[in-house]
Amino acid sequence: MSGDQDRRPDEAADAARVDALEARLVKLRRREKRNLRHARAHGFLDGVLALLRPGDIAIDCGANLGEVTTLLADTGAEVIAFEPDPYAFARLGARFAGGANVTLHQKAVSTGAGRVRLMRAANFDDNPKGGSVKSTLLAGGRGISESDGIEVEVIDFVAFLRDLVADRGPVAFLKMDIEGAELDLLEAMDAGGLFADIRCTVAETHENKFKDLRPRYRALREALGRKYTARHVNLDWI
Repeated sequence: MSGDQDRRPDEAADAARVDALEARLVKLRRREKRNLRHARAHGFLDGVLALLRPGDIAIDCGANLGEVTTLLADTGAEVIAFEPDPYAFARLGARFAGGANVTLHQKAVSTGAGRVRLMRAANFDDNPKGGSVKSTLLAGGRGISESDGIEVEVIDFVAFLRDLVADRGPVAFLKMDIEGAELDLLEAMDAGGLFADIRCTVAETHENKFKDLRPRYRALREALGRKYTARHVNLDWI
């Protein structure tokens, strides 16, 4: 009996170590999957950049500080960038001052026009550069302060696209990273058949931040997957 009692603490310690190792393995696999997704997205973008030419139209929705906007502009394409957060937009303006082929709009994009409340990350004041990428129109996001917000202008992006295509022809590239607001917008674009007028669309979806919306995200992925190849509409952006 005493032997069994002596072994129990060791067995408990072994079990705890196994649990810790399994938890670490899950974390490492998740990180590996994320890194692989990022690598694929960067490779995909490199391919897009190689094909863009002066005269092409590229749109950056959720431009933030302009990392992707810069890459697009360097191809000579005409870049239209949307960024509603005043902090990020001020830095965009300084970065692209005098840029002949970049047009900046301090506006959010959605399915309707007007004024909306932009909510920021809870740690925005401590880290505005890092926090600005999380600014969102959608309540319920992880790490977002819903009690504070700023009013920003929003445009009807579906109408904007229709007018742009009617005036200038097909859009070469659309990138969308708008922290959850992409769901309504992508659904509306699909319903309006707008993807046919965009050679390539990439979007980062945010179902991990908005758990209640996961069924709609899943349905959207399935619907777009049946209609378009991943080279045409890619929802696995960074």
